[in-house]
Amino acid sequence: MSQQLPPLNALRAFEAVARHLSFTKAAVELNVTRAAISHQIKFLEDYLGFTLLERKNRTITLSQGAEEALPKLREGFDNLAEAVHLMRSEKHRQSITVFTTPSFASKWLIPRLHRFSLKHPDIDMQINSNVHLMAADLQGDGGGMDTFFRQNHVDVVIGFGAGQLAGAEKLFAVSAVPVCSPTLVSKTHHHPLKQPEDLAFHTLLHDESDYIGHPSWITWLKRQGVQGVNVNRGLHFNHVSLALDAAVDGQGVLLAIKPLAQSDIDAGRLCIPFNLPIQLEHAYFIFRQKKNNNNQVGTNVFVEWLREEAQLQSREASKG
Repeated sequence: MSQQLPPLNALRAFEAVARHLSFTKAAVELNVTRAAISHQIKFLEDYLGFTLLERKNRTITLSQGAEEALPKLREGFDNLAEAVHLMRSEKHRQSITVFTTPSFASKWLIPRLHRFSLKHPDIDMQINSNVHLMAADLQGDGGGMDTFFRQNHVDVVIGFGAGQLAGAEKLFAVSAVPVCSPTLVSKTHHHPLKQPEDLAFHTLLHDESDYIGHPSWITWLKRQGVQGVNVNRGLHFNHVSLALDAAVDGQGVLLAIKPLAQSDIDAGRLCIPFNLPIQLEHAYFIFRQKKNNNNQVGTNVFVEWLREEAQLQSREASKG
């Protein structure tokens, strides 16, 4: 059973007087009269049964008991202030759930999330991902998305598709470009990549993820007019991230969705041996729940931030 505490005003008055060693300064700080401060100190001393302050020749000193208790009292006020701050902050916090593909989450969204958190520290976020679960919904007539939002408690979906669903907002179009480890273009390599025809001497990495519209070496080689490369050979992966990891490791050359490879390119783990991109028919789209009740503000803020990041990506790409 907790002990009964004296009124908070009395404790505040004592702490202020003890800090200033002045009734007058304490009264100014707490915006009360000097008499009110004296009354609160007298009440507290009566409640505790001993003297807290000793007054001699217009100076104030703390009794031994007051001196020993003061640090704990100040700690208590600090904890109380922090608790009130947390309660006030909670009232204004938002929490949104974002659903996207594993590759987009790990290679595009997560490397940028620190900028969102710095800009909007009052919004908590949960990132969910399941490429198999979302693929069917993005290829339907749009009715499946309403059910998807409702059953999975999702606020925003970022998907890769043709954008034929109602309510789809294009985030950005994408291109595919060959990427590889810098070691494969180095002069020290036994057959460095200098032109597309050199692919005949390198292992091709294939992204065969379970989604419609992923880049194909057959399409790229045909558009570039490259012959003599066996597109059936190489290493095949059922996940974009695995293919990108193999490329970083120097296992071969990958035809990658450029935005997903960009963080590795910027870090120097990947390079573009020949800048011959092809535009893909599919793009990344944003879907929002139509009736988003409590999370509408946070959802709007997050979607606006996504647009800003997409525009930033476009400006950086134009410079390059």
